[in-house]
Amino acid sequence: MARYLVLLAMVVAACGSAPVAVATRAPTPRITPTPTLFVATTVPSPTPAATKPAIRYVAIGASDTVGVGASDPRAGSWPARVAARLPAGTDYVNLGVSGSLAAQAAREQLPSALALDPGLVTVWLAVNDLNGSVAPADYALALRSVVEPLVSRTAARIFVGNVPDLRTVPAYAGTDQTALIARINAYNAASMNPAHADLARINQYLTGSALKLFDNQLLSMRRAGLAYRGQPANPRLKVAAAASATVALASCPLASATDPFTEYYVATGKPVPVTTRNPPPPYLQAITMRLVDGHWKMASLVADSSKTCKG
Repeated sequence: MARYLVLLAMVVAACGSAPVAVATRAPTPRITPTPTLFVATTVPSPTPAATKPAIRYVAIGASDTVGVGASDPRAGSWPARVAARLPAGTDYVNLGVSGSLAAQAAREQLPSALALDPGLVTVWLAVNDLNGSVAPADYALALRSVVEPLVSRTAARIFVGNVPDLRTVPAYAGTDQTALIARINAYNAASMNPAHADLARINQYLTGSALKLFDNQLLSMRRAGLAYRGQPANPRLKVAAAASATVALASCPLASATDPFTEYYVATGKPVPVTTRNPPPPYLQAITMRLVDGHWKMASLVADSSKTCKG
C-alpha cells in the first residue's frame, strides 16, 4: 500500500494541477520561545522585507537541533551545516529547544514555524520522548501533530528524522542494549504506522476505482498491522495517451538496489517473508488520471503480473 501512496504522490505532481496546500502567513511572526538562531546566509539588504528570500529554512527539534555538544552551536549544529549548503540569500531559523518532547514542540515551536511560511523544514524529535518513556503510539501521534499542520498549511518540503541506533552512544552504555534497540525499532515503526495515515488527505487525490483500491488496502494494512520502510521504488512514468480531461500513464517501478521498500510488522519491526513470484516483478502498471473539478486525480491503477516489465 505504501508503495502505491508514493506512486500516487509522484503521479499527481507530474500532472501539475493537483491541489496545492495554501501557506498562511501571520502579519507579525511571534516566536515563542525565542528561536535559537535566525540568520541569513548573505548580508541582509537595507529593506529585506521588500524581497522574498531564496529559501526560508526552519529547523524544529531539541538539543541536537540546537547544537548542544558542538564547539560552536551557531555554526556547528547539523541544521546550521544544512543551511550553509543552501543557496545564497537563504533565511535560516532554528527553533530548537533543548529537552523538548514532540508534544511540547507542537505547542511551542510549530506556531512560529507556520508563521514564518518556510520553504524547507526539518523535524527531529524523538530521543527525549524515548528517554521519557513516552509510549511509541503516543509519540507517533505527537509527531503527527507537528508534521500535519506543516503539510496542510505551508508549501514547504519537510524532512523528518527518525530515532538513530543509540547503542554506540556513551550515555546508553549502561542500558540493556537488546531492550534499547527494540524500543528504537518500536518508535520508528510507530511513526510510520499506516493506522496514523489521514484517509481524507489521501482521498482528495483519488476517484473511481482507485479510491476504493487505496482505501481498502490501507484499511487492510491497519488491521494486519503492516507498514513499509525503505526507499520507495522509482515509478518510471511514461505518458501512454492524453486527452483534455484524461491522461493514461504507464509505470514500471524500479526498486532501490541499496534500500528497497520492505513490508514489515509494525508490532515487532520484523520483515514480512517475501513470496517468490514467477515471473518476478516489476510489473507494468496502467494508471488513468482524470481532471475532476479542476484537479487531477488518479481514477484507476491496474498491474499486469503476467510478465516482467523493463522500463
